[in-house]
Amino acid sequence: MGRARTIARRSFLVGSAAIAGGVAFGYYAYKRPAENPLLDGLAEGAAALTPYVKIDGSGITLITPRADSGQGAYSVQAALIAEELDVTLDQVTVDPGTPSPAYYNTALAADAAPFRPTDERFVAESARNVIDVMMKFLGMQITGGSTTVPDSYEKLRMAGAVARETLKRAAAQQTGLDVAQLKTAQGQVELPDGRVIPYTDLAPMAAKLTPVTGVALRDPSTWRLVGKSMQRTDIIAKSTGTQAYGIDFEMAGMLHASVRTNPRRGGVMNGFDASAVQNMRGVVDVVQITGGVAVLADNTWRAIQAVEAIEIDWGPAPYPAEIAGHWQALSDSFDAALRDSRRRDTGDVDAALSGANLIEAEYRAPYLAHAPLEPTSATVLVGEDRIDIWAGTQIPRLVQRNVAALTGLDMENVHVHGQVMGGSFGLRLEDRAIREATEIALQRPGVPIKLTYSREEDTTHDDTRQIAMARGRGTVRDGRVEAFDLGIAMPSIIASQMGRQGLTMPGPDMQIVAGAWDQPFAIPNYRVSGYRAPELAPISSWRAVGASTNGFFHDVFLDELIHAAGADPMAERIRLCWHDPSRKALEAVAEMSNWGSALAPNTGRGVAFCLSFGVPTAEVIEVTATDDGIRIDKVWVAAEVGRVVDPDMFENVVQGGIIWALGHAMNSEVTYFDGQIDQRNYYDFEGMRHDQTPLIEVRGLENGDAVRGIGEPMVPPASAALSNAIFAATGQRIREMPMNRFIDFA
Repeated sequence: MGRARTIARRSFLVGSAAIAGGVAFGYYAYKRPAENPLLDGLAEGAAALTPYVKIDGSGITLITPRADSGQGAYSVQAALIAEELDVTLDQVTVDPGTPSPAYYNTALAADAAPFRPTDERFVAESARNVIDVMMKFLGMQITGGSTTVPDSYEKLRMAGAVARETLKRAAAQQTGLDVAQLKTAQGQVELPDGRVIPYTDLAPMAAKLTPVTGVALRDPSTWRLVGKSMQRTDIIAKSTGTQAYGIDFEMAGMLHASVRTNPRRGGVMNGFDASAVQNMRGVVDVVQITGGVAVLADNTWRAIQAVEAIEIDWGPAPYPAEIAGHWQALSDSFDAALRDSRRRDTGDVDAALSGANLIEAEYRAPYLAHAPLEPTSATVLVGEDRIDIWAGTQIPRLVQRNVAALTGLDMENVHVHGQVMGGSFGLRLEDRAIREATEIALQRPGVPIKLTYSREEDTTHDDTRQIAMARGRGTVRDGRVEAFDLGIAMPSIIASQMGRQGLTMPGPDMQIVAGAWDQPFAIPNYRVSGYRAPELAPISSWRAVGASTNGFFHDVFLDELIHAAGADPMAERIRLCWHDPSRKALEAVAEMSNWGSALAPNTGRGVAFCLSFGVPTAEVIEVTATDDGIRIDKVWVAAEVGRVVDPDMFENVVQGGIIWALGHAMNSEVTYFDGQIDQRNYYDFEGMRHDQTPLIEVRGLENGDAVRGIGEPMVPPASAALSNAIFAATGQRIREMPMNRFIDFA
C-alpha cells in the first residue's frame, strides 16, 4: 500500500473513530507533536532539535528509546537517526532517554488489531489506525513484538532529517548564506568556500529556531549506513567486558537486598521466622514486602544467603499443584462454551471431515522460563519528593505509573533510568522486581536499595511462556490437502500479563491462535479455533508469544496431512500459499537448501513456515540419525522483512533466535510439583550445547512494502522444521516438546 494512501486513510479515519468512540481527540490532536522531553532542564546553549537529537558544546546525543536487551536496538535506532543527520556512529553518544509519551510505539497497532497481517481491506486498516490513536494518547512506550525497526524506520530518519535541516538554517543565519548553498557531512555544515562549522558550534543558534519540518527523506541510493553492515555501538564494550548492565549499577551508600516470595505463585505468606539470620555477617535488616520477605545486607551474596535461611510458612497455590492437572485443564477446555475465537473458517469443514480416512493428532507445548543470563535486578532511591529507578525495562511508562501508585507521587516525579539488559525474551515486560525494590526502599528513604534475585528465585518465580495443547483433524484427496481443522487451547497470555498491570482485556485473546489462524494457505476447508483455558500458573510474553507454540502445532499438522496425501512437503506448501511474499520465502529456502537433492542414508530434511509479526519465515532443517541420537546438521532460513537495516545484525539475530528456539524444543520445559516450579537453575533447564549447534544460513528478503522486525519470527517455524526433519530421517513423528522425552540428540 502506498504511503499517500495510508496517510489519506488515517486522516479520514482518526476523526471518524474519535466521534464514534465518544472521545474528542480528532485528527489534529493526533497530529499535534508530543512535548519534547529533552527541553526539560536543557542547559544554556544546548539544542534539543527533536525528541531524538540533543546537541551541546560537548557533543551529539541520539535518543534511542526502544530498550536494548542484546538485540542491538540502540545501534539500529542510532543508525537510522545518523543516516539523515549526516553523522557517523563514532561521533555520537547513545542514550535511551527518559520515559515520555513522545516515544510511544507507532508499530504496536499492526499486530494488536484482530486482522491477518495480509489483510489490507479498509476495515482492517481502520482498526489499526484507531488502535494507533489509542497508543499515542496513552503514551505506550513499549519495546516488544519485534517492533523496534518498524517503529523507528521512518520516524527516526525523519528526526535526523529535521535536525539536519534546522542546523543548516542556523548556519545560514550565522553566515548570511542561503540554505541551498550549504551541505552537511561528518557532523558539520559545509560552506561553499570549503570551511566547515561543527554541529556543536551551531547548537546555541539552533536552539533559538523552530525546527524545520516538511523535509524529504533521502533516496536509498544515497545511504551511507542503512542496508550496510555496521559496527554496533556496543561492540567494543561487550568484547572487552566493560559493558555495564542493570545488575552492575552501583551508588555510594547502597544497601543490597534479596527477596523470597511464595514459590506457589499467587499463594500467601502465612508467617516467617527470621531469628536465624539476625546475627549473620553483613545483615542490616529483615523487612516484609507484599507476599514475602526481604533481607538488606552489605552485599548481594550475603543478602541472598540470609534470605534463604529464613523459615517461611507458604500458603497453597491457586492452580493445580501438579503439572498433570495443568494438562488436564487444557484437555477439558476443548469445549464450545470455552471457545474464544474462530476467525478462520473457510469452506465446509464439518462436511469434509465426515468422510472416511480422517487424520487426527494431538500436540503439546510446555511452560518455558525466560531464563536470561542477567538475573533480575533493580535499584531504587526514595527521596523527599521524587523517586529514582535504575533498571532494565521494556515498559518504562508503566513502571512510572505503578511506582507512582505505590508511593503516592505524581508520575513526573518517578524517574526511570533505563539500563542495558543482559537478555529478556519478554521477561522485562514485567516489573515485579521494580515494585518489590520500591517497597523495600520506602522503608529506607534516602538510602539506595539494590535488589538482586538469586538465580533460583528468578527461575522459580518466572511468569513463564504459556502451556498449550492443540488437536488437529484433517483429510486429503487426490494428492492434496482437502480439510484442515485445528483447535488450540491455552490460558490467556494477555489477560495474565495485563492483570498484573491492573488492566483488563476486552474481547478474545488473539494470541491463543496467533501464528495459526492467520497463515496464508488456500486450503479448501480450513478452520482454526481458539479455546481459552482457565487461568493456571502466571504466564507472560515469551519470545514470539502465542506463535511460539502455534507455529509448531500448525505446521507439523500440515506436514502430517501433506505426507498422508503423498505430496512433496515443499511443493505442496508452495502450491497452497496464495500470498506472494510468503511464497517467495518458501521458494527462497527451497533454493538455498537445494530441496529435492539426494541425501545421505539416515538423513532427512524438514521444512516449516510461519507468518508471525507480519514476517513470512520459511525454514529447512537437515538432520542425521546417528548411533548417539539425532544430529542437527544445518538450518536454512528465509524471511521477508521489507528492508534489512544491517545485514550482519540481521544474520546474528536470526541465528541466535534459531539456537534459542531449537534448544528449547530439544531440551527445555517448566513443570510443577506441589504448586512450585521444579526447575531451579540452568542445570535443569538446559538449552542447546555448543557442539550441537548447526550451521545456519540466513537470507533476508526485501520484496514487501512494509518494513518488519526479525527478533521473534524465526522462532515459531524452528521447532516444527526440526520435528518434520526427524520424521523425514526416521519415520518417527514427534508431536510434543521437549523432544528429548522421545528421542536422544547427539
